[in-house]
Formats: sequence, C-alpha cells, structure tokens
Amino acid sequence: MANVASKSARGRTRAQRLETRVTAEQKTLIEHAAALQGRTVTDFVLTSVQDAARRAIEEHQQIELSVRDSQAFVDALLNPKPVNDRLRDTVRRYREATGV
Repeated sequence: MANVASKSARGRTRAQRLETRVTAEQKTLIEHAAALQGRTVTDFVLTSVQDAARRAIEEHQQIELSVRDSQAFVDALLNPKPVNDRLRDTVRRYREATGV
C-alpha cells in the first residue's frame, strides 16, 4: 500500500505506516470496543498500542528487588565498606580520563 501522509487530530503529520493481520473475531472485537468509546478504529488501536508500549518500557526500566536484595542494598548504603587503595586508584584514573 502507498505510504500517504495524513494529519492527526493534533496536527502532526502521520507519515509512517504500521500494518497487522487480524482474525475476523479480533477485528470485530476491536471495532466494537472503538465504537463503544466513540472513536475510530485507528484512534482506538493507536492509543491502545501506545499505552501498552509505554507500560512495557516503564516495566523494563524499573528494578525489582527481593526482600533479601533490598536489605543488602540498604545495608550497603548505611554501612559502606572503607575506601581502599584499589578504589582510590580507580577514582584517580576515572578523573584523569574524564577531566572531572
């Protein structure tokens, strides 16, 4: 199909195309849901996919720790190990390399 640019409701040009194949049942379900919300199928699908994409990215970026891991993390913050020569050397090399 041709990649025809169109304007979205917010005035941004939609120049990219995303296609998918669905079953008849899936199409009917999506059309019904869009109609119930008074939206076009395109708007319904785009909004739903964007919401799902944002959730997936947020879930991926979050760190979940077990209770044991959480306790170890807090313990390391509250009771840091003393600075040794190896750490001092590493910090010195980092500062030399970055100019910090």
